[in-house]
Amino acid sequence: MLAACARSFRRRARHDDDVPDNCPAHVARLVAGGSDLLLDLQQGRLEPVDTLVDVSTVPEMNLLEIRQERLFIGAAIPLNRIIANPLVRQNAEAVYEACSLIGGPQVRNTATLGGNVGHALPAGDGSIALLAVGAQAEVASLTDRQYRPIESLFLGPGRSALEPGCELLVGFFIDLSQPGQASVHRRVMRPQGVAIAILNMAVWLERKGERIQQVRLAIGPAGPTPLRAKNTEQVLQGQPLNRASLAAAREALLAEAHFRTSPHRATAEYRRQIAGVLLEETLATAWKRAE
Repeated sequence: MLAACARSFRRRARHDDDVPDNCPAHVARLVAGGSDLLLDLQQGRLEPVDTLVDVSTVPEMNLLEIRQERLFIGAAIPLNRIIANPLVRQNAEAVYEACSLIGGPQVRNTATLGGNVGHALPAGDGSIALLAVGAQAEVASLTDRQYRPIESLFLGPGRSALEPGCELLVGFFIDLSQPGQASVHRRVMRPQGVAIAILNMAVWLERKGERIQQVRLAIGPAGPTPLRAKNTEQVLQGQPLNRASLAAAREALLAEAHFRTSPHRATAEYRRQIAGVLLEETLATAWKRAE
């Protein structure tokens, strides 16, 4: 089914066999939920398209199950189904919390996690959460399937590394949660009801006694792509969660994150101020959940 979909997309994205060579190229795009794509087309942020290829009913992209001892979430599953499935909250609570924050109930009835990642925004809630839980993306092409780290899918603001017309985002694999492991996603947003993040953050950690055994931390917008704060992770690893470790982590985070002023969101200085607060809150929550 995936191969057939990819072939159909590629045929539409190029000249059909019976179309003269001097005709313009036929532009096609994949669509599942369409909540980002259709708005971008309507507002002129993308070139006009001739054909939308619907992948929302591809069976492989609508599965949510335990597979190969990992949690698999299909890229075309609407967010409301992800939120309602207990497997997600049991094994990737940060993903559950991120999906709960995307848009409103009507948007979540159609929007997909694959679309959130494919849109490649630096502060995409789904992308930030998937980075923190260490997810791998399954990508299908006309010739094979590959498993890629989530961070490899982003090239810049709104620029996905997936090759148009050749590659299809199938879904995401997440390791099953073990005792002593937990994750959390938090977001600061404008109070006027505009559902865009001033800053969001997700943390996954493994706790061993009173020390952080392992930790992954993602934040956005803190650069051109969703940021995995690896320097901050190194500062926290092996440390107890106390004032000293939090202060060191805050300093490391502010050194590696690059905040900018946005007229629609917040100033860079305000983001720097709330980054430390958000860091303390997410770490404290994940620490408690892992107890």
